[in-house]
Amino acid sequence: MKDLHNKKAIITGAAQGLGLAMAEGLCEYGVKVCILDISSNLNQVVEELRKKDYKVEGLHADLSDQKQMTNVFNQAIEWLDNELDILVNNAGIHKPMPAIDLKVEDFQRILDVNVTAVFQLCRLAAQEMRKKGKGKIINIASVLATQGGFNASAYSTSKGAVAQLTKSLSNEWAKEGINVNAIAPGYYNTELNRFILEDEERFASLVSRIPAGRFGNPEELAGAVQFLSSNKSDYINGAIIPVDGGFLGR
Repeated sequence: MKDLHNKKAIITGAAQGLGLAMAEGLCEYGVKVCILDISSNLNQVVEELRKKDYKVEGLHADLSDQKQMTNVFNQAIEWLDNELDILVNNAGIHKPMPAIDLKVEDFQRILDVNVTAVFQLCRLAAQEMRKKGKGKIINIASVLATQGGFNASAYSTSKGAVAQLTKSLSNEWAKEGINVNAIAPGYYNTELNRFILEDEERFASLVSRIPAGRFGNPEELAGAVQFLSSNKSDYINGAIIPVDGGFLGR
C-alpha cells in the first residue's frame, strides 16, 4: 500500500481504542493524520505518536456542536496543506442501559455524535475531495448495525443509520471518484466495552458466540482501514465490512 505515502487524513475519536489503532495504521504507511477528539488525553497521544516520527496533529472538538465541528474541520484542512484524501468517522458514544431508563436528551446526544456529525463531516470532506476527483470516506459502523444488541437502543439505532448513510452517500459520490464504505467492528478489548469485560457472565456469553473465541484487539482493525484508504479498494463502494472474529457469520 505504498500509494498511501504522503496522503492526508482526518480521523475522529482517535485518542484511544480502535481510533488510535487505525490512526497508527495509517501513520505506518506515511499518511499525514489529523485527529479530532474531545479527550483531555489528546495532546499526550499526539506527542507519543510523534516520538515514532509519525506526521500527526490533534485538534480538540465536541462533535455534538456542529458550528465548532465545522470550524475545527477547517483548521484540520489548513494543517493538511488544504488537501484531504481520507476521512475516517470513528468517534462514537454509548450509554448502555434499558431503553425505559434512557433519557430522550441522552438518546439525542448519541445520535448527534454518532450520526449527525458523521453526515456533516462526510459532506465537508466530499467538498474537499471533489477538488481532486478522488477520496476515501470510511465510516465506523458496528455489528449492532444489523443486530439490536442489549441495553443499546440508541447505539444500535445510530450504527444502523451509519450503515444506511454509507450506502446512500456511496450511490451519490462513487461516480465522482469518492469511495464511501464502512467497517463494522465486533467486540474488542476497549474502554467502550469495559462494562462488558467486567461482567463475567455476559463476557462469557458473547465469547461463546464469536467463532474466533475471543474479543478482538484494536490493532487488528488497522488492516481494514489501510485497505479501504488505498487504491486497492477503488472499486469498492457502499460496502459494510465486518471485522468481528466471525460474529455476524455465526
